[in-house]
Amino acid sequence: MLVKVYGSAVFGVEASKITVEVNIDKGVGYHLVGLPDNAIKESSYRIAAALKNNGYQLPGKKITINLAPADLRKEGSAYDLTLAIGILVASGQIQAEEVDKYIIMGELSLDGGLQPIKGALSIAIKAREEGFKGFFLPIQNVKEAAIVDGLEVYGIENVTQVIDFFEGKGTIEPTVINTREEFYKTLDFPEFDFSDVKGQESIKRCMEIAAAGGHNIILIGPPGSGKTMLAKRLPSILPPMTLKEALETTKIHSVAGKIKDAGLMSQRPFRSPHHTASSVSLVGGGSYPQPGEISLSHNGVLFLDELPEFKREVLEVMRQPLEDREVTISRAKFTITYPSSFMLVASMNPSPSGYFNDPDAPVSSSPMEMQRYLSKISGPLLDRIDIHVEVTPVPFEKLTETRKAESSSEIRKRVTGAREIQSKRFEAMENVHYNAQMGSKLVREYCELEASSLELLKNAMEKLNLSARAYDRILKVSRTIADLEASEKVESVHIAEAIQYRSLDREGWLG
Repeated sequence: MLVKVYGSAVFGVEASKITVEVNIDKGVGYHLVGLPDNAIKESSYRIAAALKNNGYQLPGKKITINLAPADLRKEGSAYDLTLAIGILVASGQIQAEEVDKYIIMGELSLDGGLQPIKGALSIAIKAREEGFKGFFLPIQNVKEAAIVDGLEVYGIENVTQVIDFFEGKGTIEPTVINTREEFYKTLDFPEFDFSDVKGQESIKRCMEIAAAGGHNIILIGPPGSGKTMLAKRLPSILPPMTLKEALETTKIHSVAGKIKDAGLMSQRPFRSPHHTASSVSLVGGGSYPQPGEISLSHNGVLFLDELPEFKREVLEVMRQPLEDREVTISRAKFTITYPSSFMLVASMNPSPSGYFNDPDAPVSSSPMEMQRYLSKISGPLLDRIDIHVEVTPVPFEKLTETRKAESSSEIRKRVTGAREIQSKRFEAMENVHYNAQMGSKLVREYCELEASSLELLKNAMEKLNLSARAYDRILKVSRTIADLEASEKVESVHIAEAIQYRSLDREGWLG
């Protein structure tokens, strides 16, 4: 008897329908075809034990299973439940007339229990598109899949629940989540708050500008000056995620298997990989491609602490994703694209010893050592970082102040106001939502300067020996400063402030 049941495979962040054809005939043998990987090939042992422990059996006949399309590589253990149900129906052990109306996925334990799978949200979205009635999956993944409306989503604990459902012996209630209500109910903000930071008013101002325009920022300063503390608080002043952004972010984390027992993500991600990270872990890929850190920080913040300690080739692979806001992984047999629209926040010491022109420093570095240290970061990478700011240690008087600093919620109000202005400005454009995403053409259109502002910028570029690549960056940042003040025009005061934030472009910065 031939039976067709349906599963799904995830490639990148999108899912594809997989038809599992099970044929049982005279003879002996178990043949699994359609480019399965080792985890799927081993499924026969898990299925045999799970069925026996629940009162069923693997028929002692010739079982042929085809995973179609047969030229598409399938991987992972999530097909166990699909294969098990297919075998039971094809061998006549259970009657299931409507089995072809459901997507069935899950990894089996030997006792028939189910283990969680990856990419449940992507599979649920595809199931609805393909017109399936429902989706059976492990109960641990049910919240993320139930985000998709118009599809019956059943969280399963044991294989017998699926069997009883198809035979009409028991009922399982589909999990229903009001996505909007759930999203706004859980819309909270990170635990870290800017009110904890003493002093550093100028750096907070830079962070506010970076958040308002989505600009990449690098913090340069000696150890203990508060670089990491400030970076960790950046997500607390970013505007709340929209429902669309939350769905995009949840999809990526679902594919990576990073969502535990949670539904829609409501907080912007904050990723902080260690400096020993490889280029594959940062941008994604591998023999079985997975999203990397830059995709996991999509719609959020990627924090690279001690930037020069990262391997140069690891940093260089970020250049294209920073520009295109997506990363394409190409292999001989496939190409996968992951979204990667994130804010880069980097921090670094100005020299190997960590102290820069400090007469009281216990160790000092020679100009040559400092030059070698800074040269680990290439010009093209710095070109993609809009704001460079020097962080100085906080004096004792500021540390012992009892006065509360401005809270994150107050700063967030101003940031959200500036972002709303930008959303209105770029509403007709599909891939531009805030100032940092502007190309050269848009910069010329929205950053027109008066004669006095042009003269100021010209003088600054000549006297401070600013490189040509700083020109666009200064204009983008000045546009954001103007938006924070709700000013339609970019004025000379905005240009003057933006010029200060290009420290590493100045020739002779090393003194």
